[in-house]
Amino acid sequence: MDYAASELEKMEVGEGADRKLLIAVDFGTTFSGVAWAQTRRPDVQTIVIQWPDSTSGGLEGISSDKVPTELRYEGADTKWGFQVDDFGPRHQWFKLDLDPSQSRGVSDLSRQYPDQHALPPGYNVSGEKLCTDYLTALRKHTEEVLKHKLPQSILKSTPIEYIITVPAVWSDTAQAKTRSCAEDAGMGKQLMIISEPEAAAIYALHAMDPHSIKIGDTFVLCDAGGGTVDLISYTVSALKPILQVEEAATGTGRLCGSTFLNRIFNKFLVDKLGLNEEWDEEVVEDAMKRFELVTKKAFRGTPGEEFVIPVPGLADDPAQGVRRGKFRMTGAEVEQMFEPVVQEVVTLVRGQIAATNKSVKAVLLVGGFGQNAYLRETIRAAIDPSIEVMQPPNGWTAVVRGALMKGLSVMEPTTARVKVASRSARKHYGTERMTKYDAIKHSKRPNYWDAYDGEYKVNDMDWFIKKGDPVTEEKAFKRQYHKVWPVSEGHNKAVSQDLLMSEDRDNTGAPTYKDSGDVRYLARLTADLSCIPANDLAQKTGKDGRQYYSVHYDIEMTYYSAHTKYAMVYKNVKYDSVTVEYV
Repeated sequence: MDYAASELEKMEVGEGADRKLLIAVDFGTTFSGVAWAQTRRPDVQTIVIQWPDSTSGGLEGISSDKVPTELRYEGADTKWGFQVDDFGPRHQWFKLDLDPSQSRGVSDLSRQYPDQHALPPGYNVSGEKLCTDYLTALRKHTEEVLKHKLPQSILKSTPIEYIITVPAVWSDTAQAKTRSCAEDAGMGKQLMIISEPEAAAIYALHAMDPHSIKIGDTFVLCDAGGGTVDLISYTVSALKPILQVEEAATGTGRLCGSTFLNRIFNKFLVDKLGLNEEWDEEVVEDAMKRFELVTKKAFRGTPGEEFVIPVPGLADDPAQGVRRGKFRMTGAEVEQMFEPVVQEVVTLVRGQIAATNKSVKAVLLVGGFGQNAYLRETIRAAIDPSIEVMQPPNGWTAVVRGALMKGLSVMEPTTARVKVASRSARKHYGTERMTKYDAIKHSKRPNYWDAYDGEYKVNDMDWFIKKGDPVTEEKAFKRQYHKVWPVSEGHNKAVSQDLLMSEDRDNTGAPTYKDSGDVRYLARLTADLSCIPANDLAQKTGKDGRQYYSVHYDIEMTYYSAHTKYAMVYKNVKYDSVTVEYV
């Protein structure tokens, strides 16, 4: 973690950016995308659109901006993406297993409309292995594609660095697991992690007409994908020399993407036609393909709409609307399928608008589901009419395009077009500290005798970042700590500090004590003191007359888009030797 962060700092000042090949990966719940560029040609940014299918096995089986995030193990072989056909069990949605703490992972929609072919989470293989195997296949394919796009001399001499995206609402532990899976998949130790809605916002704001943007404008970004819907808000803080924005509200998200439309349609078909004698899996496959490729995209919710679904082989049944192998479905029936999913998205959008506490100029819809006309119009009708609802170009690939733009700007700051100047802390972060006992203030708290200071102490919380506080990549947060131990115990080789967090879901404020509220351990920071000579450690006499080593040091924390760097500072010297053990 520290190595990657230190490399990121080098990139920010332009070191090592002579020539690199950047590959951005939008690791999605249902579909994933890849884009690449060379640092010497940052203006040429390319989306990977060639994917192997179940028959070809080569580079050009399927042409698509994205590839399904699915796996199937067949003996020693691993099938992935479009290689996984619609028949038989398959692993889906395994990305969500990296963060089981998210309540959205078990939404009402996912319980009511499960995929009949999807293997349950943790079925015979861990989520980490599934993610690693999928990312390995994605990496190998991408690097094979590049062999046909760039001269061998460039590929052999140019370092490749990867960028991967994660949901904004993911826990620190899940972000660390994502990094681990990507590294195990061969994406390198210098991996950069960027939050998905931030990446989407960078691209979407860049794609807007600059003359329509003013300082103070607030935008809500809604990334509506196949599995998840993530939201975040930004307020424009500067226009020149580049567009700068600040988070206006912390990110939110839920499992209510467009895949649930397919599941609801599948259930509708089974309930409607499943008793037909000719009903089988092939009928379902043809019907699902038409719904996915045509019906979902064409539906607008206008009166009189009607859709024809192929159901080859089914006998004519006028009562059920089946004639000559076709099933006629009314717009009202399709609307009933859309409503439970769309209303969840509307609730998220309204909540995000309210959370900004500002006048919102526009809602920007990106992601595959975000391009849907019915979703757009339903949101438009559900919010203040003064707020525009817009669908920026290339909405389905906005995340991977923005991730690549962010990576290029880190490598070479002159290429930056949109900068996120500050973000809102999603939780309270702090440590437990010793405080002098106050008989009135701490009357109900357990206390203990501190021999060094010669006084009673209690443990309470020291929150160095509170939920909603603005945090920036340029400003490191520092907290001073003081450790003492008897000289008779010898030179301590390491000092540990527990980092705690509170999500404060009810926004009641940061808890005073570790055992109150929802305070949980986040990580253990271990600073290596072996690099500090024993004679450099200060010695002091305690109130009890004993000699103690007395060490005052800072823990320095820098929060990036989707990772955190920690460093220990002792006597104005920074020791990049702080390791983090997530709990």
